[in-house]
Amino acid sequence: MSIYKVVVTGPFNSGKTEFIRTISDIPVVSTEKHITTEDRGIKAETTVAMDFGRTVIDGVTLNLFGTPGQTRFNFMWDILSKEMNAFIVLVDSTDAPSFPEAAELIEQFSSFHNVPYLVVSNKTDLDSAASLAEVRRGTRAGSDVTVMPCVATQKSSVRQVLLQVIELLRKAEVK
Repeated sequence: MSIYKVVVTGPFNSGKTEFIRTISDIPVVSTEKHITTEDRGIKAETTVAMDFGRTVIDGVTLNLFGTPGQTRFNFMWDILSKEMNAFIVLVDSTDAPSFPEAAELIEQFSSFHNVPYLVVSNKTDLDSAASLAEVRRGTRAGSDVTVMPCVATQKSSVRQVLLQVIELLRKAEVK
């Protein structure tokens, strides 16, 4: 049985915690704290260290590590990326101003380790969602990078994303 470490990163409020909660087979370890900054009008809590969940899909165990989205907690990014096998950059498709920040995260996490990654456009079920092409442009994802839709509150949608991650991991092992 294969076991992989997958980091789920993305800008503030992109849905990282929800993504992991939706699919985890175990109770999620979460470090959510009440927001004390100007962001508190957007949501009540934010991740300050990490989220951790685990799921088994098609005999593959994925240990999912969610990063904090606020840059003031970016010291955790390097820590969480240690020994990662892949990463997912989750983007709130209704928040185009956050796309350049997602592009910076792609650059940052790619610099830690040369591992496969996906750009995942979350909240695609909402009317104000950007198209996948707009997300690709906004995040500066190359044509070789998979950009796919997701609704982090739907288990089947999150599972599709993780099946794609597994496929990328298997391809990377063959090389």
